[in-house]
Amino acid sequence: MDVVKAVQNYINKMVNEVTGMKVLLLDADTTPIISNVMTQSSLLSHETYLVDRIDNRSRDRMRHLKCICFLRPTSDSIQLLVEELRDPCYGDYYLYFSNTIKKSAIERLAEVDEQEVVRQVQEYFADYCAINPDFYSLNLSLPQHQLYGDSIHTWDGKTLQRVVEGVLAVLLSLKKKPLIRFEKISEMAKKLAQEYQIQEEGPLFDFRRTDTPPILLILDRRNDPVTPLLTQWTYQAMVHELLGIYNGRVDLSDVPEIRPELKEIVLSRDQDPFYKKNMYLNIGDLGANIKSYVEEYQAKTKSSMNIESISDMKRFVEEYPEFRKLSGNVSKHVALASELSRLNEKENLLEVSELEQSLACYEQHSSDLKALQKLIANPKISEESKIRLVLLYSLRYEKSQNNVITFLVDELHKHGVSEHKISLIASMIQYAGTDKRQDDLFSNESMFSKGKSVIKGLKGVENVYTQHSPHLAQTLELLIKGKLKETSYPFIGGATKDRPQDIVVFMIGGTTYEEARHVAHINATTPGVRIVLGGTTVHNSDSFLNEIQDAFYRFPTGSPAGARPPKFGRNRRGN
Repeated sequence: MDVVKAVQNYINKMVNEVTGMKVLLLDADTTPIISNVMTQSSLLSHETYLVDRIDNRSRDRMRHLKCICFLRPTSDSIQLLVEELRDPCYGDYYLYFSNTIKKSAIERLAEVDEQEVVRQVQEYFADYCAINPDFYSLNLSLPQHQLYGDSIHTWDGKTLQRVVEGVLAVLLSLKKKPLIRFEKISEMAKKLAQEYQIQEEGPLFDFRRTDTPPILLILDRRNDPVTPLLTQWTYQAMVHELLGIYNGRVDLSDVPEIRPELKEIVLSRDQDPFYKKNMYLNIGDLGANIKSYVEEYQAKTKSSMNIESISDMKRFVEEYPEFRKLSGNVSKHVALASELSRLNEKENLLEVSELEQSLACYEQHSSDLKALQKLIANPKISEESKIRLVLLYSLRYEKSQNNVITFLVDELHKHGVSEHKISLIASMIQYAGTDKRQDDLFSNESMFSKGKSVIKGLKGVENVYTQHSPHLAQTLELLIKGKLKETSYPFIGGATKDRPQDIVVFMIGGTTYEEARHVAHINATTPGVRIVLGGTTVHNSDSFLNEIQDAFYRFPTGSPAGARPPKFGRNRRGN
């Protein structure tokens, strides 16, 4: 089960089936799908000389070229294709749709193809963004896509349809017809399971049955609101948390003194061996690996520069332009590591993260509160970090008789934190408080689980900043062992007692790179088990809190008065 290869296979089929010189036309949805898994040079090797958007009406007329159209069969894309076929720019058209196309749409296209340029129509189910071999996303984020309908318990109708189509495409591309399990407490998970079950009974899923049926596990972000709130310290996750990874690209254009060629950086496992090797390492090990690479080149040039820190590496790269040519991708990782280091220092993230981990992992109210008050009063700590810490405190100690959430809200006001950010605390409790979750997220809801939490705290920890393990990791461990309770995670439309081998996870409300790292670890260390993780989007703390803030702005019970609040997010860049 490899979603990157699945999407690449579809693209390679398209460009190989159409021989000769050709153009590839994409739409807003299929552009990121392609750019995540294919390079310009790989397309060029298949005689694809031009990649363009179908909504670009100023394209040159080149009737000697064939045209591959790879589009989502949305009403907008069908309309653009209708206009294209009425006045074609190219000689022959080969139409590929990333999901099922309605019969009425095909009839409409046939009507306008008066010049008979359409040679082929196919459905290829590459309808999701493949990020890692075991990690995908539907890229459904604000402001284009609203997740919730008229409450945080219901789907937006259009988004539900898109999610059903996306999950369908993932499973069809992997050739899996799974049994379905979902989080019982989540009405949205149940609704998605029911909608998917209807689709699965159609003729598309005509696959050979396997001895051990695959599992589609549908989860809800609300059952673990902690993971997206934490500062991350492994490379891929930290880059997304502090800078953002969007369609495999990182925007560094606002970074002080950045070189022109590094203003946008591409992060790709396939094209970047250094990134593939280091993406799951913590930032300390990453720095050591970059240093050893730079020192290797330094030895060749007989340079005597002393390299001890990331800033030393950055200076070395700048002073030796020939290194930039020979080192290929490593110079961009020096730039990234340098910026992560700068932001870490600027935002006092080591101090913030230590308390985050304590709040996420241990029950120690007195020391947590003392440390939290100190950080709220510290002007060097960003408003965003202060809010995230109070959110973690509120989620852990919500039901504790000793909790002082109201006092902490007053402290935030006192130290000038904006009201629209403070309103997130009440919204978070409504969104994912204890009564909204079905599992004991903090191991503090019974005497037995509190004891387990204390024992957990006594065990040796390799790194104080990476102690937390996402709830997903525990859920998957139970599922693999055949111990995931059916009362909490029921089947729909069929059941099995077998331990699963192939598991496709879909997270309503978005996943994180930290969860993707844990899935990759399980895949690498558990023989016979293959897991693919995906969700509506890939969150960092900003996007996660923006989604909650937007939802509660729209719902009467959770709306702050007045105008829509500004987006949640730290101004991370600049001095």
